[in-house]
Amino acid sequence: MIKTSVPYKKFPETPGVYIMKDAAGRVLYVGKAGNLRRRVSSYFERPHDVRIQTLVSKIARIDIEQKDTALEALIREAELIKTLTPPFNVREKDDKSFLYFEVTREKFPRVLLVRGAGAASGRLYGPFTSASSAREALRILRRIFPWSTHNPDELGKMKRPCFNYEIGLCPGTCVGAVTHEEYLKNIERLRMFFEGKKAHIIRALEKDMKAASRKQEFEKAEKFRRQIFALRHIQDTALISDSEMLVPGGVAGALRDGYRIEGYDISNISGTSAVGSMVVFEDGEPNKSAYRKFKIRSIFQPNDVGMLKEVLERRFSRADWPIPDLILIDGGLAQVNTARRVLLRAEKKIPIMGIAKGPRRDRNDIIGLIPKGVQKETLIRVRNEAHRFAIGYHKALRRVRTFA
Repeated sequence: MIKTSVPYKKFPETPGVYIMKDAAGRVLYVGKAGNLRRRVSSYFERPHDVRIQTLVSKIARIDIEQKDTALEALIREAELIKTLTPPFNVREKDDKSFLYFEVTREKFPRVLLVRGAGAASGRLYGPFTSASSAREALRILRRIFPWSTHNPDELGKMKRPCFNYEIGLCPGTCVGAVTHEEYLKNIERLRMFFEGKKAHIIRALEKDMKAASRKQEFEKAEKFRRQIFALRHIQDTALISDSEMLVPGGVAGALRDGYRIEGYDISNISGTSAVGSMVVFEDGEPNKSAYRKFKIRSIFQPNDVGMLKEVLERRFSRADWPIPDLILIDGGLAQVNTARRVLLRAEKKIPIMGIAKGPRRDRNDIIGLIPKGVQKETLIRVRNEAHRFAIGYHKALRRVRTFA
């Protein structure tokens, strides 16, 4: 471990950016994190190559900016690299090595990922150093702000909508299903997101949603509602590296008498009819009157981790529901870490455990420490009941879809 006076162990376990400075206050390096404490700690508590060792030897201070999501941290990191040009970010890199988001200057602007600023003619956002992270960011954002990828000479001339229109990623420029004004408004809000103005976008969408409702344009109002929800529940787990994943939750101490365990599971087939379940056991026995069902609202493709995040965020927005003594997730480390991040943001200190089924779904691998007084068999019962309840609700929704 490298000795340092930087109080990184007190940094929050939340997304954000960190700005490393030397004793004279000069910026050395800018980085992003899904978990600021764990990411910054890794510089001081793990072996590194010569370049990183040199950087660490110069650090006298680290400033941080917390963000709601890793996606927003990624975009803020790029902005800071562009404005501050830290030597340990740009050293041994020329302009052609960096990636940028380009919003083209066409009538119906496209959003492209380009390498090198000189290759673009539209408005640029970046630079980004990781191609995989940049692509994932665009994948996430296109689900919130659909845009066209069609060449200008294809617009409005196709006989049937493209596949991306069918899955909600294209607004319908291929068949003239969106007006020019509506399209540009959507692109402008995407640009605002690139500029860190998420709160402003949400306020504008809320205003549009209310106006559409007053005019009884309920389909439009629902579209705005979905965008608002997606912005407030961004699914960005893929942008968080394994080294930033949280340590599994759990406590060694005993729970109180009459303890309440909440068990959660997700059920879907290829992202369709997706649901989440919450079951409740009190003092080791099920309390079925406290069970709750959640129809997934923001995700329409396979993503159990993102769906779990939505369920837990909705559950812990309910101040009138009793707080559990233990949370049990049907899933492994990724699901447990997602639950912990939700609770950190909700400022809830509740032990979390998971039960992973193993690669062949024939085991019960416990993630976390089992509290004293709680039997492993009880936890398996909770997991099985959450799974049964989720499957039942999922099948019910599929029957409705089949006969609708």
